[in-house]
Amino acid sequence: MSDALLLALLVAAIAIGWLLGRWESGRGRPRPGTPIGTLSKDYFVGLNYLLNEQPDRAIETFTQALEVNSDTVETHIALGNLYRSRGEADRAVRIHQNLLARPALTPSQSGQVQLELSRDFLNLGLLDRAERLLLSLQKSQVDDHQKLAAKRLLVDLFEREKEWAQALDTAQPQLVRQDADIRRAAAHWHCELASQHRIDSSPSLARKALKQALHTDERCVRANWMLGQLEWDIGQYRDAARCWQRVPEQDPSFTTIVLEPLRNAYRLLDDDDGWWQFLEKQLQHDPQTSVVMMAADTLRHRQGTDIACAFVSDQLRDHPSLRGVDYLMDLYLDDSDPAERDRLELLKQHTQQLLSIRPRHRCQRCGFGAEQLHWQCPRCRSWGTSKPVTGLEGE
Repeated sequence: MSDALLLALLVAAIAIGWLLGRWESGRGRPRPGTPIGTLSKDYFVGLNYLLNEQPDRAIETFTQALEVNSDTVETHIALGNLYRSRGEADRAVRIHQNLLARPALTPSQSGQVQLELSRDFLNLGLLDRAERLLLSLQKSQVDDHQKLAAKRLLVDLFEREKEWAQALDTAQPQLVRQDADIRRAAAHWHCELASQHRIDSSPSLARKALKQALHTDERCVRANWMLGQLEWDIGQYRDAARCWQRVPEQDPSFTTIVLEPLRNAYRLLDDDDGWWQFLEKQLQHDPQTSVVMMAADTLRHRQGTDIACAFVSDQLRDHPSLRGVDYLMDLYLDDSDPAERDRLELLKQHTQQLLSIRPRHRCQRCGFGAEQLHWQCPRCRSWGTSKPVTGLEGE
């Protein structure tokens, strides 16, 4: 059993014990020698299950031990939440629905039960039922805190359904202003809408959505990346390059995603000097491995392999990286004799094997690694937290 679950169960057990003690004291103190009441027996049986790491039977016993009344509502809610945290959201639904059917609930208790029931439905993927419950909760007589919680759940629901416009309408302006994570997510929702407009051949609507993304979050790398794509689509390569050059200014770790499209844009513009100036600027401020490799490739075409090798060696001395070593071996292989080539290819097999098992991108929040860049992390569903890996094994 996990430490968190054990702690939660212990807290619930203590609360149940207090409630049962209060219930017993209300009935009057038992006479000496009188057997422990049925409810108290249930409590100690449940506690025994808990201490013997049998959480399923412990929760079931605790749930049966308590009758639903104004004093036990919170404990029943907590037990339902424990079921949900254990992946048994269907059992949590039964507990929370049973609570909701009680006429003695206060408005605050009713609102809390509805929130938890909505979370149960979301957990089970019953999005339509969760949506109806949350929309009803928004209109009911509950406190502002519960309405705000319901709004957050609605935003999460619309995001799961990829209803980007509805998510934006629900989150703006309150949640976007108050919550940095939702503000960052909202910028990506605008980008998702822009992507749909681009597919529908509506570049003006796509451009408007991307500008709204930058207005929502000026550090949204994806917005400038997509603006560059829009300019590329209509042959405005200079404007595309300007958009992509803003990306390293927003977040240097994303420089790698614009290098190839920028190189292609400068080639079409026949502007080798502009391309080299961009590379020199990046080498001064943030000499990532991908930048070093692009610069070395340019030097190799201009001045030969020896100059490119010397340049990469100098960069690796100050900023070592496995990918840089692998690229340097490619350069050496160009001018190597047969005997030396065999040794280099053997070494390169090892570096390639090491590189193949290491992700190129990693979520800064949950640590999920992937070869491909995901704007939304597949594991924790956070937006804009996956970035290229840096350091010895990355950029």
